[in-house]
Amino acid sequence: MNAQATLQLMQKLKLNGMSVSYESILDLPVDSIPDTHSCIATLIDAELQNRAHKRTSMLLRLSKLRYPASIHDITYQPDRNLDRQIIVQLSDSTYVERSENILITGATGCGKSFLACALGHQACLLEHRTLYFNMNRLCEQIAIAKVDGTYINGSIE
Repeated sequence: MNAQATLQLMQKLKLNGMSVSYESILDLPVDSIPDTHSCIATLIDAELQNRAHKRTSMLLRLSKLRYPASIHDITYQPDRNLDRQIIVQLSDSTYVERSENILITGATGCGKSFLACALGHQACLLEHRTLYFNMNRLCEQIAIAKVDGTYINGSIE
């Protein structure tokens, strides 16, 4: 089997990361081509990275985040009253695994939505599903869920 047939099979099997990496290996000079084990490791790593990137892209798209915010974009000016240590703690998204909520409050225009989007973006990077709602939309979705019977009351007595 020649290189072109191998590339076509990789594409047919939807191994896009591998096929791109294999093409770049084929473009190398003959004396620079890695040995078999290194080549296979490179191809597998490229496929894993490609799949992780596709999954993260899908999670970000489905999250419907209002702003393309990142944890690194947050400014900690004194008038914003943001504690860097708290944001660092939240950036590992363990609050999701512990089923904890985050309530962001503040005056109009202080950056609540931006902060929520930054935390949502970080959660997507850590492969958590997120969905962005403003308060009006959230209340609307809860009302709809109550009417159609899909609302589950999670209160603990």
